[in-house]
Amino acid sequence: MDKITIKGLKLFAYHGVNDEEKENGQSFIIDLDYYLPLERACESDNVNDTVSYARVVKNIRRVFTERSYDLIEKAAQAVCDSLFEEFEDIEKIEITLKKPEAPVNADFDYMAVTLKRTR
Repeated sequence: MDKITIKGLKLFAYHGVNDEEKENGQSFIIDLDYYLPLERACESDNVNDTVSYARVVKNIRRVFTERSYDLIEKAAQAVCDSLFEEFEDIEKIEITLKKPEAPVNADFDYMAVTLKRTR
């Protein structure tokens, strides 16, 4: 199975359990791998024979920012669901959703959730 990777996609959204997270928003970082057969694209050199990462980013941005979720688990699942719905060639998704500004009194790089989903 072939893979396309999007790493370090930065988005601003209003996800979180606390009121200030919902009101002020914060930055999130998404790392995403999506798996699909790429033989046709390798042969044809035609963007129509792949699932364009530009289209995937557009989908992620829309889904991730169109509503607020309490949990990053739910936000990550919404992204997976939407990608499977829009792109029938995607067979598997691995997404890591990072929350570098999580309201935790500690010194850390980020809190994150990783989901692995297969169609």
